[in-house]
Amino acid sequence: MNNTSIAGMKRTHMCGNLRKSDVGNIVTVNGWVDRVRDNGGVLFLLIRDRSGIIQCTFDKSVNKDLFDIAFTCRTEFVVAIKGELVARDEAAINKKMPTGEVEVIAQDIRILTRAETTPFEIDDTKEVNDQIRLKYRYLDLRRPSMQRNMMLRHRVTQVARNYFDEQGFIEIETPMLTKSTPEGARDYLVPSRVHAGKFYALPQSPQQYKQLLMLAGMDRYIQITRCFRDEDLRADRQPEFTQIDLEMSFVEQDDVIAVNEGFLQRVFKEVLNVDIALPLPRMTWQDAMDKYGSDKPDTRFGFEICDISDIAANCSFKVFKDTVAGGGSVRLINCNGYADKFPRKEIDKLGEFVKTYRAKGLAWLKLAQDGSMTSSFAKFLSEEEIEQIKSRANAKENDLLFVVADADWEVAATALGALRCELAKRLDLAKKDDFKLLWVTDFPQFEYSEEEDRLVAKHHPFTAPMDEDIQLLDTDPKKVRAKAYDIILNGCELGGGSIRIHDPELQTKMFRTLGFTEEKAQEQFGHLITAFSYGAPPHGGLAYGLDRLCMLLAGLDSIRDVIAFPKVQNASDLMMHCPDVVEQKQLDDLSIAVTKIETEEE
Repeated sequence: MNNTSIAGMKRTHMCGNLRKSDVGNIVTVNGWVDRVRDNGGVLFLLIRDRSGIIQCTFDKSVNKDLFDIAFTCRTEFVVAIKGELVARDEAAINKKMPTGEVEVIAQDIRILTRAETTPFEIDDTKEVNDQIRLKYRYLDLRRPSMQRNMMLRHRVTQVARNYFDEQGFIEIETPMLTKSTPEGARDYLVPSRVHAGKFYALPQSPQQYKQLLMLAGMDRYIQITRCFRDEDLRADRQPEFTQIDLEMSFVEQDDVIAVNEGFLQRVFKEVLNVDIALPLPRMTWQDAMDKYGSDKPDTRFGFEICDISDIAANCSFKVFKDTVAGGGSVRLINCNGYADKFPRKEIDKLGEFVKTYRAKGLAWLKLAQDGSMTSSFAKFLSEEEIEQIKSRANAKENDLLFVVADADWEVAATALGALRCELAKRLDLAKKDDFKLLWVTDFPQFEYSEEEDRLVAKHHPFTAPMDEDIQLLDTDPKKVRAKAYDIILNGCELGGGSIRIHDPELQTKMFRTLGFTEEKAQEQFGHLITAFSYGAPPHGGLAYGLDRLCMLLAGLDSIRDVIAFPKVQNASDLMMHCPDVVEQKQLDDLSIAVTKIETEEE
């Protein structure tokens, strides 16, 4: 049997760290064979570890036995190579490699592990099916791009821990087995063996625990924590995800925002060497919806929404006029300077696009570069009315106006908000390295749930209302604004938080407004209600989606690429083959009976 021990061949340098300053040293590198190049009597093995690649050279005329061993190596063999680091000849320098000016002239090699042919090449330039990547995730993680992503994530977490430690926060772990309470998504449940028929829930967030820590006098808490939500997946959502979670005592909204702006400035500087100017801009929820049709506005491009309801109210076009008369809204965006990019066929496709956002249709007016005009609705309006709309939209040659009229102002705004982002995507206006951060504040306290036919908390039931709006809880709760704030980056919500309710009477009133009976409130939140009765400080906090933050910093489109072992769309793990059936004894121990589910195959 060949010697596969690392003894005597432990690395002295990481592959990607070798430079001309190391020339003349005897070095040992350990890693995977990335490529093999055979130039007749000279063999080149490119050895890879997480730091990069170094070329190792074997000359048959110098040491045939060594050459013969190296000749048996294939890609992904794990090897240890010892030799002298030398400078490459000028003509042999590879400027595409950080180590391209040097190479190791091999004096010894040891094959530590042989490898089967991999199901795909460990090469960032090759496209690989996502299902295959995730089935063999350990191989996918060998790719340099994925290793860079993991190292970026590590760096972000280190910055978070260091920064918040400097700001007086203490890191405290909270339980993974907790109580099931209504927090918006379905819980993942864990059956108890000891308490038959009862269940723990995996935490959707540490929300109640971190508030209890403030009641416990911990003052400033931080945790990088796993959270679990049983909900439909998408590119920026996983059933298990990670939050940078924090809470502060004796603070107001500006205090929480200030400490988090410092964190964001530090992250961008230390991770990307990008300077972020403070303070960050702020925008109320209402302004965000009015101008951008979204509570997470992307401000990297224009196409802001313009309200023309006052013009439409008295215009000749019955559709616009009747919409406003019924309490609705007529709004538009100006795709300014790009009318020539959208022929009629593409405009019709955009009309179908907005219907997916509940809009009934899309009216349009196009101004050509030669001054001519075409429109889906202009023939129903007078010249004066058309000029009023053009003036309000600041329209000029080569502009394209898109108009949505709807009985619900939020539908009109949301549809146009989605349309402006779609236009920017098609026109490639949203650059990933153009980082636009802002705060959205003054959210509504409640939103109406058609499914439950009642008001529900827009954030969670512990969010404090604006002081001046507390009186509206009894008379007009829909108008109550919350002391809530979200941090937005390039149209994505990085994190959200709020000032919490610390007055037991106000918390009881909030539960009542949300439709909880006193008995139900005690059943779900009795532990918190009792804790509040012993003296609660004013407190507030915020939680970042770590996966989403890392995704955006890395310029990626999916959080799966910054998570080591993610799930696929149906929440399964292709590598570990889970979820899976378990032995009957395990079910018996948990007092669980499984009803057979008929599959389509059956």
